Amino acid sequence: MVQTPHLDELSRNGVRFARHYTQSTPCAPGRAGLYTGMYQMNHRVVANGTPLDRRFDNIALLANRAGYRSVLFGYTDQSIDPRLTTSSDDPRLNTYEGLLPGFEWILDLSGDHLPWLEHLAEQGYDTSHGHLALLASENERPVDVGVSAFTTDRLIEWMEGNTDTSQPWFIHASYLRPHPPYCAPGTFAELYDPMSVGLPIPPGDERHTLHDVLLRLPETAAPTDESDLRHFRSQYFGMISAVDREIGRLVDYLRDRGLWENTVIIVTADHGEQLGDHGLKEKIGWFEESHHIPLIWRDPHYAQNNGRVVTAFTESIDIFPTLAETLGQFIPRQCDGLPLTAFLTGTEPSTWRTAATWEFDWRYTLIPHVANHVDPSGWPWDRRLATSHLVVRRSLDTAYVQFGDGSALCFDLEADPTWRTTITDPSRLLSMAQDMLAWRSTHTDRTHTDMLMRDGGIGFWPSDVPWRNTAMHNVEQG
Repeated sequence: MVQTPHLDELSRNGVRFARHYTQSTPCAPGRAGLYTGMYQMNHRVVANGTPLDRRFDNIALLANRAGYRSVLFGYTDQSIDPRLTTSSDDPRLNTYEGLLPGFEWILDLSGDHLPWLEHLAEQGYDTSHGHLALLASENERPVDVGVSAFTTDRLIEWMEGNTDTSQPWFIHASYLRPHPPYCAPGTFAELYDPMSVGLPIPPGDERHTLHDVLLRLPETAAPTDESDLRHFRSQYFGMISAVDREIGRLVDYLRDRGLWENTVIIVTADHGEQLGDHGLKEKIGWFEESHHIPLIWRDPHYAQNNGRVVTAFTESIDIFPTLAETLGQFIPRQCDGLPLTAFLTGTEPSTWRTAATWEFDWRYTLIPHVANHVDPSGWPWDRRLATSHLVVRRSLDTAYVQFGDGSALCFDLEADPTWRTTITDPSRLLSMAQDMLAWRSTHTDRTHTDMLMRDGGIGFWPSDVPWRNTAMHNVEQG
């Protein structure tokens, strides 16, 4: 139903991954997995504001090593490792909207979106109420001055002025939309009739305690009035179509400038949106709506496979290792993801995962709501908050949710794809629990596990050892 003609065309000119999942939510945890190729249980960014460990490699550093200039338009939502600061007065300790190491910030749309506000002020708009009020009123202004169009304008201006052909660029265009506040820009706010957007999946009768809590919190509970709910959904659809317009503008620019056949394009997201399903909004909990995300990969070198749709389970952590192979670099040992190269070239990997896995940690979300149960003076040593996490293992017909307190849910997706029919068969529950245990045991940190200090060091060398010779590189490549 949502109109995305430019993304549809890009899919026809690339490979679309139909069962692609982010590895964790919300923004910072999801992006940490995307940027590092690591599961949350290894990178440990569990909230917006959790520091990203400085020892981890990432996609920007990878591109820099390959000779590319890594530039950012938007934001990366990664908090600085406090070990890189020298005092508590460092302003970087006050925000989770920091810069991923390796990127050069060309357009900083973190925090108050100051460049966009300055642009609106130059156009004669009142910006005194701040960026949130302006985002919540994008329907009152033309599409061309919206935050998404502004991002595209600055990106195209930069490419137009970047005449240095000696160094290729690696651009991260991080669009805020679609995202709360739920308001589409200009005419896109009226593109979808609220009566035509359909109603969401209602909550099931059997609910976990966490679900009940989320239904009571204003930050996560969806509107209950039908007209409000329909308006909310129509605006989100409008935001999707508005960003699709920006994708089309970028593709047109690349074609007009003769860059289309020399540019790899990757379209993905850091998380999904509940959009009223199960009574929730935002990106939250264990449900598929928060974690099922798009991935379109267009590489002109594999044009013979244009239009291919991959239905195997893929995860956001697969992007880093795929980029490494695309750029002719070694895949760092930290990567939990798998390269998608075989799918791009039209073949099939010899082995592949049979399920997608994602994690969600809500300990920081609940701190204000558990004040009567957790002594603030004892936190974070009070480990009861540490049980506030879950892992989901989603196969073709089953979704198993393991909670940190030992409880579990299991959904029969074959009988009911809406995640509301639970499984109580002990043998089926045991099978999924064992599968999750095997997943966890095989993906714990492997930095040095595949190496032995013998004969000068054998096995897989860490990627940050600067003096390795060619033979050692060949060993790592395997």
